[in-house]
Amino acid sequence: MAIQWFPGHMTSARKKAAETMASIDVVIEVVDARLPEASTNPMVRELRLHRQRPCLKVLNKSDLADPAVTKAWLAYYNKQSGVKAVAISSKNAGEVSRLPSLCQSLAPHRNDNIKQLRMMIMGIPNVGKSTLMNALVKRKIAKVGDEPAVTKSQQIHQISVRHAIVDTPGLMWPKIEHESDGLMLAASHAIGRNAVIDEEVAVFLAGLLLKRYPALLSARYGFPVEGIDAVAVVEGVAKRRALVMRGGEPDFEKASAVLLQDYRDGKLGRISLETPETRAAMIAASVERPAPETAD
Repeated sequence: MAIQWFPGHMTSARKKAAETMASIDVVIEVVDARLPEASTNPMVRELRLHRQRPCLKVLNKSDLADPAVTKAWLAYYNKQSGVKAVAISSKNAGEVSRLPSLCQSLAPHRNDNIKQLRMMIMGIPNVGKSTLMNALVKRKIAKVGDEPAVTKSQQIHQISVRHAIVDTPGLMWPKIEHESDGLMLAASHAIGRNAVIDEEVAVFLAGLLLKRYPALLSARYGFPVEGIDAVAVVEGVAKRRALVMRGGEPDFEKASAVLLQDYRDGKLGRISLETPETRAAMIAASVERPAPETAD
């Protein structure tokens, strides 16, 4: 299932971000700690490297992610030139308050108290940028919502006399290269429901959970998962939650919605959808996959 979701306002938002990049010192890129690479917009890297801007990579929602996997991702990103990675929850004011000083360390030329450190916060929809912005400026200036693409325009705010930050709309990229990335993004609600079929996304998520977190599935829904497939997991959720249609058949659509929402809310436990190792394996498999034959 190919997933593409690129609302019209994102084209103008990308152009504006490219223009603003010229006058900022550090990019704060917010990603979902549960799927850091899948939620990394390649356009952000392209824009900041073009202007040679350092990046504070913020793995947000770390309270929902597998801590061991998050530790591995931090090590992965902190090996990259011009990148500093940190894992936070934007709902934790203490963790958020560290970000300006971390940005300052990436731009030592702004330590002279003469000119403000200018930061720009970027990321895809629904990774928690608006909640993070509100915490940084200590007042509600960004609209927060569960639907992707809540912020629609670029805004600049003063954090202190030494720090200013530019907020940008959530930016997707026009073509998601890897199908599993699209499914992980859909499972985490970074893509609007008009672009996906919940049942397909739920089956993908169930399959991944069976491989990596079977005990969490059993603990949440109260049935054994040994020897069953992803479809049976969703059907099992329907039965345990008494989600049945007329005639007694499991309501697959409603059960899919329950599974997805439980994952998004952290009710299944702390889960990461990808690791540096699974990411590398997925990339390698896509490179080795033969190109489709074309007709003569």
